[in-house]
Amino acid sequence: MATPRSVRFDDSVVERLASYVSRHPGLTASSVAARLVDEGLRMEEHPGVMFRDGPMGRRASLVGGPDVWEVIRALRSARTAEPALDEPELLDLVADNTGVALRLLRVAVGYWAAYPDEVDALVDHAARTDDAHRAAAERARGLLAG
Repeated sequence: MATPRSVRFDDSVVERLASYVSRHPGLTASSVAARLVDEGLRMEEHPGVMFRDGPMGRRASLVGGPDVWEVIRALRSARTAEPALDEPELLDLVADNTGVALRLLRVAVGYWAAYPDEVDALVDHAARTDDAHRAAAERARGLLAG
């Protein structure tokens, strides 16, 4: 449960916060401020991570790169396909296949290590979505094949 805190903002910050809230129905100044403070602290803890909105909601992404969950999924897939690779080889393989720099792969791993439930939930959601799309495509092929 959230604990009330007294925080003082400059007038310009209050105006921008109010403007943001007015453009996003359902949000409150308190919820937006709490989210942005949390995200700011996470970005400070994990340089190279930023946050984006999208179809899967607000999520951690790599600056100039993919979402953190996508990197973790790629690393898991590579580990499954190549279980004998050591850490540097695994990272090199994923870097070569994704075009994501090694430094950013390590940033993604560090973020996942700190917030595994958040990232794993996105990986699981993507897997369920992929499965649903595959099943729908199979049904369509079955219908059209006669």
